[in-house]
Amino acid sequence: MSKQVVKIIGGGLAGCESALQLLKRGFAVKMYEMRPVKTTGAHKGDSLAELVCSNSLKSTEPCTASGLLKAELDVLGCALLPIARECAVPSGSALSVDREKFSKAVEKALGEYADFTLVREEVTSLDEDVPTIVASGPLTSDALAEEVGKLTGKSRLFF
Repeated sequence: MSKQVVKIIGGGLAGCESALQLLKRGFAVKMYEMRPVKTTGAHKGDSLAELVCSNSLKSTEPCTASGLLKAELDVLGCALLPIARECAVPSGSALSVDREKFSKAVEKALGEYADFTLVREEVTSLDEDVPTIVASGPLTSDALAEEVGKLTGKSRLFF
């Protein structure tokens, strides 16, 4: 019996976390990342889980919103937080990471699963018959945003 394949569009934090959670639960994952075929103005490379704005994942103090969220994510079994902690750099009470080390560690974690496939191409259409997570975020290509808008209504697109 073959495994259920889930398509994930976007290799950022949300896409990588989704992939790791699905793989851990026995699903096969086919992740699509458009870089380097199609670049963005914010990314510097083509690594998965690339942090583009800041290397800080904000406070770890549970009395702050971001710290409490991390504590909750730990309870829920977040896959990326332990990786981030392994790649941490000193930054007071914040969880900041070495960007390149973090991206490489996430790629290594994904690569440990035989059922993980990475496809380097832009997705411009969605197949409603295939379980799909669109995790492309604010840097979604215009073509994919147009496709999502057709399915959900353009007034529902917020980035």
